[in-house]
Amino acid sequence: MKTYLNVTQNSGKRFYLEFKDKGKIVMLNMLRFKDKADYTNLKIIAPDIPLTGKQAYDLYMELALPFLNEVESKVLFYGESNHFIIGPEEEKWDSILLVEHQSVSKFMSFAQNREYLLIAGHRTASLEDSRLLPIVENDLPF
Repeated sequence: MKTYLNVTQNSGKRFYLEFKDKGKIVMLNMLRFKDKADYTNLKIIAPDIPLTGKQAYDLYMELALPFLNEVESKVLFYGESNHFIIGPEEEKWDSILLVEHQSVSKFMSFAQNREYLLIAGHRTASLEDSRLLPIVENDLPF
């Protein structure tokens, strides 16, 4: 099973080109947590006690919120999930997160902030798999 935890050069470039002039974007995060957070290559930020993947992700969000606030982004929704009603029966996600960013440039400013990058390893340690889908709002056609 292939997993997805980080942006690739191609997906990052495509995202920037497709969304740079769209204004506000909402990022749909689909998250699957590890049973136990894995800080093997992240010892510098490893907590003193073992954490579950969910606990490590919650720590990541607690530490990331000031960086999101700095660029005027906001968490719209964070909730538990499980199996799809419509979709692959074998696919399940633990949590869903929606974050609104004022623009692609504001999102990039957040994602490339050096201080933020120091704590981003908590996300890596916590996740077994993830999806990140940028969304722009359309006017209602009806």
